[in-house]
Amino acid sequence: MSVINRRNAVMGWLAWGVGKRVLKKKEKGAVPSVDPETKRPNKSAVALLVASAAGVLTFWRKRTGGDET
Repeated sequence: MSVINRRNAVMGWLAWGVGKRVLKKKEKGAVPSVDPETKRPNKSAVALLVASAAGVLTFWRKRTGGDET
C-alpha cells in the first residue's frame, strides 16, 4: 500500500480548498472596515496608516540624510 494514492490526494485537495476558504474569511474579518454610518475609516485603520507613514518617513530620512564616508 503506497502513501500517495488517489484517496489521500483527494483528501489533501479538499483540505487545501477548505483551508483557503477559512483563511479568506479570517482575512476579511481582520481588515479594518469603513463605518457604514459616517463613511469614515475606523480608528485602527487611521492609526495603522499614521504609524506606517511615520515608519516610511523615518526610514527615508535615515537613508538620505547620512553622507558620511
